[in-house]
Amino acid sequence: MSLKQTKWFKTALNIESSVIPAILSRVLWCGAFGLFISVLNFYKIPIVAKAIGGIIPSIVLGLLLVFRTNTAYERFWEGRKAWGNIVNHTRNLSRLIWVAITEIEPTHQQEKEQAVKLLVAFAIATKLHLRAQPVDDRLSKLVSPLQFAKLQTMNNPPLEIAFWISDFLQAKQEQGQISLYQMNELQTILNSLVDTLGACERILRTPMPLAYAIHLRQLLFIYCLLLPFQVVEELRWWTAPATALVSFTLFGIEAIGVEIENPFGTDPNDLPLDTICDTIERNINDLIGIEPHYRRVGIYGNNLGEQLN
Repeated sequence: MSLKQTKWFKTALNIESSVIPAILSRVLWCGAFGLFISVLNFYKIPIVAKAIGGIIPSIVLGLLLVFRTNTAYERFWEGRKAWGNIVNHTRNLSRLIWVAITEIEPTHQQEKEQAVKLLVAFAIATKLHLRAQPVDDRLSKLVSPLQFAKLQTMNNPPLEIAFWISDFLQAKQEQGQISLYQMNELQTILNSLVDTLGACERILRTPMPLAYAIHLRQLLFIYCLLLPFQVVEELRWWTAPATALVSFTLFGIEAIGVEIENPFGTDPNDLPLDTICDTIERNINDLIGIEPHYRRVGIYGNNLGEQLN
């Protein structure tokens, strides 16, 4: 068996990341109800009612499920694009901070390192904020003790971190380390970063309308409840597994929409925010290890200019 086939079967049999645990009780209940209808049919109790199949047309239910799933996936994909923007904005902002801000004194290099680490802190704080989790020790390694204590009291820690970055850029412009044009460009990227935070909050705090979710689930329940009456005459003892299979399909599609509706959680089907934050941190650490050209040519003399010669 080829590697692709093996991976296909492994994915098909993956229970942990599927919606089976969430819908199993409903599927078993529908199967049990189908078995009950089969028993009634076996004892010649008149329960066959094919006409009720037209009460909820299959095409109507299918369109509702497709709309539900597509809407949920659109939210998932929009969340992924937002985090892609966070990665890109942090790369651009850290690169410009590292290169554009002139180091007039040797201590300015340490200040820039702290500033670009704030971008890592912004990504991690955004992840924790979207998951409604408190700031953790990982943030304490990226900010000062005073800043960490401040973040613990804030309702929106990533917004506070963005303020610190903006304040740093403003100070560097007033100190003559960057021009007004460069500062405006950096602030524009920072504004885009904050806009992306707002986009994530909008996805998180604007769920699917409750009335729509309730109506869809009511229709699913009624459809699965009426199905055994339609098929028992032809299927007889196969009514239970057929009902269970149909309910597994319908409830599964609806559960997938629920699963991916909030893409910022910690479930296997949510966005890998931990991995994305690790990527941002690696990018920043790699950047800190690069010497800007003006430092390599010896702006401070040989002591700082000889490192990469």
